[in-house]
Amino acid sequence: MPELPEITVYVDALRRRMLDRSIERVRIVSPSLLRTFDPPASALEGRTVRDVRRMGKRIVWHCDDDLFVVIHLMLTGRFQWKQRGAAVPRKLGHAAFDLADGTLLLTEAGPKKRASLHVVRGEPAVHAMDRGGIEPLEASLAQFRDALHQENRTLKRALTDPRVFSGIGNAHSDEILLLARLSPARLTRQLDDSEIARLHDAVQSSLREWIEILRAETGDAFPGKITAFHARMAVHGRYGQPCPHCGSPIQRIVYAQNETNYCARCQTGGRLLADRAFSRLLREDWPRTIEELEGG
Repeated sequence: MPELPEITVYVDALRRRMLDRSIERVRIVSPSLLRTFDPPASALEGRTVRDVRRMGKRIVWHCDDDLFVVIHLMLTGRFQWKQRGAAVPRKLGHAAFDLADGTLLLTEAGPKKRASLHVVRGEPAVHAMDRGGIEPLEASLAQFRDALHQENRTLKRALTDPRVFSGIGNAHSDEILLLARLSPARLTRQLDDSEIARLHDAVQSSLREWIEILRAETGDAFPGKITAFHARMAVHGRYGQPCPHCGSPIQRIVYAQNETNYCARCQTGGRLLADRAFSRLLREDWPRTIEELEGG
């Protein structure tokens, strides 16, 4: 799922192509995409885009007459910028927005269509969709500490909860926790002041670094390789590969459609975290430490 760095790069590209330009035609071909009916999507036609911004993992367009478009790409939704009038792909296509200089396509891979588009009127309607998490790149250390302490939960869950932090998801939380040398299973209220400061620094430095990496890769082109698994990531999606810091194999916990990737030596003192599926299956044969796993 596109997270804060990826959404930021999308916003950059959309601002360059859409700001102060009129939406000439809206073509929505997927019934599951549009989640509102008043105002209708056709009300956007002839309206000029005045702003494009991020709200959590959503992208918001502000158009004339106080109309707003709020788009959530979910796991596999993506944007493509094509020549004006480009056809909406038959299998993956959701919608097309035609402007004078090109067409923005909204697509979604996979059989489950979860991407959403809301057309609303007025800022209050937009704010009603904001999950309320603090902006991690703007939060002071005190604000960050207060957000962490809202509930006593694991760091992985706290970082990815949109009610706590805005825009951090599964992939970047893994990168942040490795950089902070903290276990994803550590409880938020167990952290001392130095660990909270280290995590705050890791959140801001990791997200800023990834924004710059993606901006450098994209340049002036439209982002074409937005993915949850990036080759330059240190831990996310690297199960079984060596940790770039210590060389130990990256571990993972799989739950539902999400996975947590971590380095046992760097983050958990060598202890392997129990996987809900395999640790229950293996029971006494489940290795407890990285040394047992490696046969040491």
